[in-house]
Amino acid sequence: MTRTRISVALIGLIAVIGTAACTPTVRLQVDPIQIYAKLDADVRVRLDKELQDLLVENPNLF
Repeated sequence: MTRTRISVALIGLIAVIGTAACTPTVRLQVDPIQIYAKLDADVRVRLDKELQDLLVENPNLF
């Protein structure tokens, strides 16, 4: 009986190693994304707002 158990254990071990060697590998690759944004409009709006506030506070600036 001992020899039978060893044989069954070895067969099971070989089966586990065999199935582990055949597991598929999943790889996820994400390419870098390039974003080109034009920020001129937002910057100009902020500057215009700040300039208007400055002119309201100091009407004799110019």
